[in-house]
Amino acid sequence: MTIEDDIATIARQEKGLRLQRWDEESAWTLGSMLRAWALEHGWPIVIDIRRFDQPMFFAALPGSSPDNVDWARRKGNVVARFHRSSYGIGLGLSRSNATLEAKYGLAARDFAAHGGAFPIAVEGAGVVGSVTVSGLPQREDHRVVVKALCALAGISDAALQLDP
Repeated sequence: MTIEDDIATIARQEKGLRLQRWDEESAWTLGSMLRAWALEHGWPIVIDIRRFDQPMFFAALPGSSPDNVDWARRKGNVVARFHRSSYGIGLGLSRSNATLEAKYGLAARDFAAHGGAFPIAVEGAGVVGSVTVSGLPQREDHRVVVKALCALAGISDAALQLDP
């Protein structure tokens, strides 16, 4: 697995993960699924699901901290700005030896190009929000979010997941 492999897989994820609908019930279903997985595995994560500027689901699991809340906010801001996954943006910047601040003038206090935030894209509407997980290593945060979105969309995540 290389950065190039991950970037190509993330591009497929961003293109292929489209929901048929998105509403408050969808957010609750997605958030509840992530929360149940976190409790089952003992993940100390924060889950933040939002329609841009409108919180739709939030949970802080045992072992998470206020830092995880802030990381989730900053990663979600990357999705809001670029309509792409925070991990994909981060890998692209890493590949070109750049930072969000140097390339786009975005302050690190408000933006974090680290894995865990993914755009919520709806057929016919485009990107309408983001789902963010913070608390695991960034690649795992990303994998968990993709797995949950695939489950919500009713598609297998096998072809869309990053290689282990």
